[in-house]
Amino acid sequence: MSRPRVVVAGLGDSGLLTAIHLSRHCDVVGISAKPGLVSGQELGIRLSSPDEWAEQYWVPFDKYRRLDRVRTVHGALTGLDLDARQVTIEGADGSTLVEDYDVLVVSTGVTNGFWRQPVVQSADEVDAALRADHERIAAASSVAVVGGGAAAVGTAANVAARWPDKQVDLYFPGERAIPSHHGRAWGSVREILEERGVGLHPGHRAVVPDDADQITKGPVEWSTGQPPAGADAVVWAIGRVRPNTGWLPAELLDDDGFVRVTPELQLPGHPEVFAIGDVAATDPLRSSARNRADRVLARNIRAHLRGRRLKSYHPPRRRWGSVIGTQENGLTVYAPNGYAFRFPHWSIRVILRGLITRLGIYKGVRSNR
Repeated sequence: MSRPRVVVAGLGDSGLLTAIHLSRHCDVVGISAKPGLVSGQELGIRLSSPDEWAEQYWVPFDKYRRLDRVRTVHGALTGLDLDARQVTIEGADGSTLVEDYDVLVVSTGVTNGFWRQPVVQSADEVDAALRADHERIAAASSVAVVGGGAAAVGTAANVAARWPDKQVDLYFPGERAIPSHHGRAWGSVREILEERGVGLHPGHRAVVPDDADQITKGPVEWSTGQPPAGADAVVWAIGRVRPNTGWLPAELLDDDGFVRVTPELQLPGHPEVFAIGDVAATDPLRSSARNRADRVLARNIRAHLRGRRLKSYHPPRRRWGSVIGTQENGLTVYAPNGYAFRFPHWSIRVILRGLITRLGIYKGVRSNR
């Protein structure tokens, strides 16, 4: 008896983990614009220490042991035929490909700034982009980071730590940054930013230029009335996300272009199609991208194929996790209530990355670089 075929459309963080969970139970086909995981996490470390970042967050697919059973397709999704249960792909070589499915997982993520783009890239092109972005920041004597989320805060903190002589300023629209985290988390992170000499500028809402999807040069103008701010390099981390859903029928999307899902991560009226990650309209924070919903999804796909009851995904009310990433004193993680706990630096490589992440979460990862 042939095994059911599951097509995972998008192999970012959530799609990759879903494919790993299903690889022993189904014939899995993964479709990705990149030749490996190029995570959208830890923008600050990506810009300040790209080699260190790449070891953890830019991992070719052949390094994941559980993907040995998964067929990966390098290309861009261009269409979906719900009746025929087929997706269409433009391959990296320009060819047109069609993949049939019994179950489809939509995990194509979002476009957000220069670091999260859906363009098809080779490994050399990924490496070149990482290096160019790093060198752009390294060459600047002053850096303005615009945005109030974790990506912006983490960028300001890590750039200031990597280059103490740079003038680094963080501009955000509210009274405090990381508003989706508990206030205690912001209090702790603010102290770190101040210790590193980062200029904090609340109440600044930028006039966003057309080229905000790349690192630009100042001045930055403000719709809130402040005088323009100059900077040699401007990092736009403003959270202006756009779902990568242009290949999907409009009937599957909400008014903002995100994929409508039930609490079981299924698409209404199409029980054979599921969605996860930033592209899925699970809740206002689209939190299935960060709360191990991949385990719920994989279980639900197997239950669907067996005609069994599905489990609901319950999103948290607040964001939680690391904000500025691994530092010299370890990795600080903020709980939903804002309280912090720290992994000491000595434990990160062997315990956190080795045992917990690479072995426990990813089920085995071969040495990367």
